[in-house]
Amino acid sequence: MFRLVRGTGHILDVLDALHCDRLALRIHDGAFSAMDLTARHPRTGELLSTVKFMVQTLAAAGELQRDLQRELTYDGLRAAEAKGSKGGRRPAVLAAKAAGARTAYLEGRSIAALARDHHVSRGAIRTAVADLLPEHTAIEEDTPAPELPVALDMPGKIADFLRAAELDDVERAALDQGVTVRRGQGYTLRVTAVPAVHYRLIARCQPLAGGPGAPGVTAQRKACRKYENRVSTLAPTGP
Repeated sequence: MFRLVRGTGHILDVLDALHCDRLALRIHDGAFSAMDLTARHPRTGELLSTVKFMVQTLAAAGELQRDLQRELTYDGLRAAEAKGSKGGRRPAVLAAKAAGARTAYLEGRSIAALARDHHVSRGAIRTAVADLLPEHTAIEEDTPAPELPVALDMPGKIADFLRAAELDDVERAALDQGVTVRRGQGYTLRVTAVPAVHYRLIARCQPLAGGPGAPGVTAQRKACRKYENRVSTLAPTGP
């Protein structure tokens, strides 16, 4: 009921509206359970004296509760003001002080310490140094997307040839980290690397493909062509 009405006059108006709509308002439990708060005298049509007394008592108790809450709230605010605390949202870092806060953050000053120095919240400091935070990643529009590693099966004959060839550190690491997959009497090496490394590896296998005046071994040419076909399915990495 305290949430339904704001005072004695208001609750009486509510009861009149319920009576006009022929609705009843009863207490379901407690000492006054089953009491109809809209009961009226059959002749005069006014609220019964007992009902009016109950309604006025409940309304007075509700007003007392709200008044006490209001007084306690004001007392708490005054006590906080006496201690120097101010209510409301804490101010943000002023533009004139933002540069100093950013410089101090780069010099190793913590966010909590900067918040105490500038008398603002930590969120305000985070906003001022947002682009300097470790989790911030500035992505430029012209920056190409990084290449993702791709796993391709390299024929064993190609892997044996490349192990004996001169490779750079990246190519050698990709070859050494490959996973051997047995296939009958032979094997394939599952190499995981970015497309650019696969293209460089296939370029180093060109001697196996043979050429004018230097015919290659048939099995090696076939293995080289098979690996080249797999690499050709990857997106080109540049000119």
